[in-house]
Amino acid sequence: MENITVQDILTATGGTLLCGNPKTIIDGISTNSKELGANTLFVPLLGEKVDAHKFIKNAMETAAATLTSEHNCANSDKAYIKVPNTLKAMQNLATYYRNRMNLPIIGVTGSVGKTTTREMIAHVLKGKYQVFETRGNQNSQVGVPLTLDYLTSKDEVGVLEMGMSEPGQITTLGEIIRPNIGVVTNVGVSHIEMMGTRDAICKEKLDIQNNLPKDGLLFLNGDNDMIRKHLDYVKMPYEFYGFSEDCNYRAENLSVENASTHFTFTYKDIKESMTLGVLGEHNVSNALVAIAIGLHFDVPMEIIKKQLSTFSGQRQNIFHKNGYTVVDDAYNASPDSMKASLKILSELNNSGHKIAVLSDMLELGPDSPLYHREVGEFLATTKITDLLTTGVLSNEYIQAVKKLKPSILTKHFDSNKELISYLKENLKENDALLIKGSNGMNLKEVSQAL
Repeated sequence: MENITVQDILTATGGTLLCGNPKTIIDGISTNSKELGANTLFVPLLGEKVDAHKFIKNAMETAAATLTSEHNCANSDKAYIKVPNTLKAMQNLATYYRNRMNLPIIGVTGSVGKTTTREMIAHVLKGKYQVFETRGNQNSQVGVPLTLDYLTSKDEVGVLEMGMSEPGQITTLGEIIRPNIGVVTNVGVSHIEMMGTRDAICKEKLDIQNNLPKDGLLFLNGDNDMIRKHLDYVKMPYEFYGFSEDCNYRAENLSVENASTHFTFTYKDIKESMTLGVLGEHNVSNALVAIAIGLHFDVPMEIIKKQLSTFSGQRQNIFHKNGYTVVDDAYNASPDSMKASLKILSELNNSGHKIAVLSDMLELGPDSPLYHREVGEFLATTKITDLLTTGVLSNEYIQAVKKLKPSILTKHFDSNKELISYLKENLKENDALLIKGSNGMNLKEVSQAL
């Protein structure tokens, strides 16, 4: 943070100073009592298992100030700020700080693809601007304020990811970051356990419009059925991107060569050949909105093309080891992202086996077995030769595959350790494998072992 004092925090939060100097300079915030600097504001959050207020005493040996909802008085030369709710106070401070900064911000939300799309948009804009973007996966009600802590007056444009797991969270995040442009990548079934229906998820995602300015603009995935279904819910100007004929920003003539994706980008009278440094039709869709926003911010087309050709991203790592190819996509999983990654594996130009290493998709609610069978049914239509699984629900993949394409070799393992041993013994030169499952299944162990 720049030029923030304890008095600013009082103004932003409506808090009460119990002790300390209101002129104290604050240059950062932290919710971790072990990660504090001399000028840091400690924010003790009430978690499901731990109330971080119990760490205040130790935190204040280093930090300059703390929020608190449990103290009514304090005696210290450092600042104790009483607020009703520490999370809400942190969000209010983030809003206050964002409002001090005069830069346009692009907000990105969607069921899958948020992180890659955000990274791709930022990468394109970095060809011309100093770009501020989400740090790591900090896209939640806690993460977004922590990300904004790093915003500086030198930043020229921001690209921030907006996640949600419960109703109302997209509006809350919109109030904090005040986006000028909103992007909705798609609407799937991620978090359907909390939201109930895809219709509810769609409206929640489209609520990114609630905090756009009067001249704000939405970029919507024109290939998503739910977004199309709920267009009457959209009250702001919007433009479609995708493969459908009526999309404003469209891709044609897709091909894959040397681990890169090639396509023709069309917009009005523009028709450009593009090379994308990652694989998959879904990544072409992500690239389309990155191009659209690049053009919106007057990034020259030649720079856009150069930036996309060098894009790699943090989600889908492809590496080569001992003659085989690994598509490491173990960070997260939903039915849509599973199918997209399985398609990439199926289309890889390798002469050996195509091995899908899959685990459970979490937070899909009571219909979870159905969604897993759906992925298994899709896998049976591909060129994949082997299916290896861990987890309980992943047995649904196997049952669907056995029913529709019994020629696929299927094996289930009780642990990642057993799976790793099997792979190390059986992987051969020219084999290719995909590693994918929800983060909670810890398939990262498998990719790291390989």
